Amino acid sequence: MSDLNLKQNPTLRDFQEYVAQVVKERGFEKETVPELFMLFLEECGEMAKAARKTQKMKTDKNSEQFHFDHEVADVFIYLLDICNHFGVDLEKAFRDKEEINKKRTWE
Repeated sequence: MSDLNLKQNPTLRDFQEYVAQVVKERGFEKETVPELFMLFLEECGEMAKAARKTQKMKTDKNSEQFHFDHEVADVFIYLLDICNHFGVDLEKAFRDKEEINKKRTWE
């Protein structure tokens, strides 16, 4: 059982720091870049499958039950873990990229 707690009204930085602590506490800090990306893509696939089910698309009735909100959370966790691994401040990267996007012409 974990004593970690994510503070109320967390910033994106708080989420990143929390995931860094979770990774250490659960013993996942030695995962390699290829492993992280495979896990991230696996969760993206589960999120897509859950989205298909919410849209009543045909799926294998024998497949696992996926809850879209849980799968989105898993994708977010792995994205933050990847960012931490590469030393990316996701909030700063988002803000910087949005400044570039604001100057683009969207058609």
